Amino acid sequence: MEKILRFVEKFIPKQVYKFFQPLYHIFLAILGMIIYRMPSRHIYVIGVTGTKGKSSTVEFINAVLEASGKKTAILSTIRFKIGDQTRPNKYKMTMPGRLFTQKFLRRAVNSHCEYAIIEMTSEAARFFRHLGIHMDALIFTNLSPEHIESHGSFAKYKEAKLRLVKQLARSDKPARLSIANIDNEHGVSFLVYPVERNIGYSLKNVKILSETQVSSIIEYRGTRILIPLPGKFNISNALASLTLASELDIPLDTAKKGIESLSIIRGRVEKVDMGQDFTVIVDYAHTDDSLRKLYEAFSNSRKIAVLGSTGGGRDSWKRPVLGKIADEHCDEIIVTNEDPYDENPMKIITEVASGVSKHKAHIIVDRREAISYSFSLARAGDVILITGKGTDPYIMGPNNTKTEWDDATVVREELKKYLER
Repeated sequence: MEKILRFVEKFIPKQVYKFFQPLYHIFLAILGMIIYRMPSRHIYVIGVTGTKGKSSTVEFINAVLEASGKKTAILSTIRFKIGDQTRPNKYKMTMPGRLFTQKFLRRAVNSHCEYAIIEMTSEAARFFRHLGIHMDALIFTNLSPEHIESHGSFAKYKEAKLRLVKQLARSDKPARLSIANIDNEHGVSFLVYPVERNIGYSLKNVKILSETQVSSIIEYRGTRILIPLPGKFNISNALASLTLASELDIPLDTAKKGIESLSIIRGRVEKVDMGQDFTVIVDYAHTDDSLRKLYEAFSNSRKIAVLGSTGGGRDSWKRPVLGKIADEHCDEIIVTNEDPYDENPMKIITEVASGVSKHKAHIIVDRREAISYSFSLARAGDVILITGKGTDPYIMGPNNTKTEWDDATVVREELKKYLER
């Protein structure tokens, strides 16, 4: 089917394709639902949406469900998982199109998975990839400006997100749940649709007992829980999974066991340790809010930022903003390449660096060289924060050319060289 669709597309003029694009994607969604026999009707589907924290929340939910003995499937920016089988997501998109999600759900059903946890994006909603997915629950993490160029405005971006909760309301599943982070000003917008349960969660519901560079300890409903990842944003992500666990009648002690078992989430505050006397963190943070919160999680340390911004006309407004945030929170700043697409990498880098005023911005176009150089700036106890790509498998260049890439792998390779000098 994939080959047939690609073949047919070659013969459709671009302007005609653009005009009929919405109908085309709706057709594909319906076609996938029919071909794969509506698999979402036969599995408990949990959607996770928001600007940030989606992938981490998916992993927290999965850990809680697995601790309760459930067989799960995951579709996220980081990975695809069905039962014990997992593979990295190398599509450079969270929800691939062309029937992918329906096929994935059918495989999950055939493998006797009880739960499917799906990371749902505004881009996927814009292309109707959510149609035909009958959800049981939707988790909303937060909302802040992102993908403005592709959507046209923040209002349209938010509306794309709201399509998902409207889809939940149309689902014929029993006991539908809408769970939203009400610490975010847009959270209540996801709690007004006709589903069986609308539930808000907030950091006000927990007592934060301690925070370090590697973890936090909270008290939730009288129980002490170790959150094995740093930052208040990860406490919030874990709280989403605890809220869902309560609604699914999973005992709190079981949910606690699941959360505390989660040692690492690839590309999400991922620590790379090869015995060096400084800390290296790889993180996907690529919005102003996520970058600020990441830096704040390491507020007591001297910080070295390695950052850039994406090209291709994507959210160009935020480039100097990212530089300004790094300038406000970090002691050394290295601006480098990320995903230039068809733009001049130096133009993007210069726009990011324009937000840096208090410190000198070290401009190094080659991302590997930038990472290597950051080690030479580090003192014992420093924290190097390499942001923007996380687990992204490629650096995207002109005409959608792809250069294989993995930040954490490159960090290990360059750290090895550094430590052997």
